[in-house]
Amino acid sequence: MQEGNETINDALKPVADASSGWSFDMSTIWDKLIEYGTSLIFAVAILVIGFMITKKVTKMFSKMLKKKEFDASLSGFLISMVSVILKVLVVLTALGQLGIEMTSFIAIIGAAGLAIGMAFSGTLGNFAGGIMILIFRPYKVGDYIKAQGEEGIVQQIQIFNTIILTVDNKTIIVPNGAMANGNMTNFTEQPIRRVDFTVGIAYGDDYDKAKAVLERFIKEDDNIIQDQANFIGLGTLADSSVNITLRVWTKTENYWDVFFKMNEKIYKQFGTEGLNIPFPQMDVHVHNA
Repeated sequence: MQEGNETINDALKPVADASSGWSFDMSTIWDKLIEYGTSLIFAVAILVIGFMITKKVTKMFSKMLKKKEFDASLSGFLISMVSVILKVLVVLTALGQLGIEMTSFIAIIGAAGLAIGMAFSGTLGNFAGGIMILIFRPYKVGDYIKAQGEEGIVQQIQIFNTIILTVDNKTIIVPNGAMANGNMTNFTEQPIRRVDFTVGIAYGDDYDKAKAVLERFIKEDDNIIQDQANFIGLGTLADSSVNITLRVWTKTENYWDVFFKMNEKIYKQFGTEGLNIPFPQMDVHVHNA
């Protein structure tokens, strides 16, 4: 029995010797906590200060572009791009402070690139559309356009979207991908525009007199360009009226002034000239059986 106990003691002796050399070193744990805590504090400080600096740099860059009278369309795009790049750099710097290897981080991004590209295919398409818009310049900030069922003044051309302000003061955000690939009408691209009218007179009215009155209206309006090919002609013989086609040219910024002023003149003065503006009528004949 004594021999058996000695055998067990001999077997447990190495374990006892090893355990006697193992100790719980609190100083090492505190050192690690202080090290990681300091890194975390520095990382948070980098994020906070970095984003503040990014905001100030973006504002300074914006003021510099305005001072140099840089193109407003490209200016908004560049400001957005600079802001995004600086924020990404700040985040990468903070991650580096936490001990994350940037090479590994970049490798992970590269491995996930295909999945991210598929998930954000629409966003990437909008980014590419923004680049195409800035290169080919179908419109710029300040232009009045109609696209994707929306109509208004272009306020900003951002990285992914175009901001449009409607005439009733609504803000419309349209993706650049749709703007670059769809149909778009730019009303302010050309310096002059043609204003079209259809003026109806009653059957039996003097057509030559109506034409002379309209010619006088054209000459009286300073906003109408007199040396352009302004046109007056008999358009259609409609059911209830003789329709005269009137086409005049004006500067683009005067389009609506000419449109409303001419309509007002026609309505107010045609009657005094003995010309009648007709409206649909129907003659009903009753036959007694």
